Amino acid sequence: MENKNQGQVKVIDQKELERRKKKAKKPFSQRFKKNLPLMAFCLPGFIWFAIMSYLPMFGVIIPFKDYKVFSKNFFYNLFHSEWIGFDNFKFFFQSNDAWVIIRNTILYNACFIVVNIVLAMFTAIALHELLNRKAAKFYQTSLFLPYFLSWVVISYAVFAFLSPDKGLINSLIMKFGGRSKNWYTTKTWWPVFLVIINAWKGLGYNTVVYLSALSGIDKTYYEAAVMDGASKWEQIKYITIPMLKPVVTVLFIMSLANIFRADFGLFYQVPRDSGPLYSVTNVIDTYVFRALMKNGDIGLSSAVSLLQSAVGAVLIIGANKIVKKYDPQRSLF
Repeated sequence: MENKNQGQVKVIDQKELERRKKKAKKPFSQRFKKNLPLMAFCLPGFIWFAIMSYLPMFGVIIPFKDYKVFSKNFFYNLFHSEWIGFDNFKFFFQSNDAWVIIRNTILYNACFIVVNIVLAMFTAIALHELLNRKAAKFYQTSLFLPYFLSWVVISYAVFAFLSPDKGLINSLIMKFGGRSKNWYTTKTWWPVFLVIINAWKGLGYNTVVYLSALSGIDKTYYEAAVMDGASKWEQIKYITIPMLKPVVTVLFIMSLANIFRADFGLFYQVPRDSGPLYSVTNVIDTYVFRALMKNGDIGLSSAVSLLQSAVGAVLIIGANKIVKKYDPQRSLF
């Protein structure tokens, strides 16, 4: 009997609590006024995002039209062009270059993801372990500088190494009795060159991301490990790397969203748009550029760009679902 009364009291208390919560909930107008400064603070970013991201989405119907230029008015051209359904997509997939372009884009990005994550993580750990903080800052700054260079500048730097006539690599080869090569017509080494150049340019930025995560690791973990006699490698293996897993997971998911995209400057400027290298340097972004600039086919270019966005959205949602299934705390949403 006493247990029954206790149960009734608990039910009554729960109902009373819910009633009080509803009563205590402020009306929308009061909550709006209270959060107005924060909303005003976010307003410029919201306006920029709406103009730059949502307003151009009127163009999402271009891939399904045979876009023609009738006048200077974009919307007039858009709504008066003929509907052709999925013909632009069909034309792309039926072209001889489609699967080579898709293969190049996916394989290069897969290599970039693995190399950039691993290289940046271990570089950050090495800098973090340096006892001389001035030296660590110097190396960190030196690594970050290439990130600010444009691909045009980098393409000239690469040309200084790979020039058929006076390039540094050919000069060294000839000095040791070898024969010079025209690197801009020899496609064998370009996948390696592109992976190295991409890693070199992005290393500084990615390293800073990991360094910020390393600075947040509690020092008491390392102190306890030292007291237990753990070596430096064991500390890195059992403390540092596991603590970096959340950052690695987020970066991996974000990178996976761009696996169907390519850095235009890397694949167009650095190889100097060399025709003999198209089979190893032609990716989706360079294909879109050439289709637009050489053929003037706006519909086809838009179709391929829409395909990139759709695949990226599917990949990031799928990857996040997989991560959420096994480790909900490390998922993005």
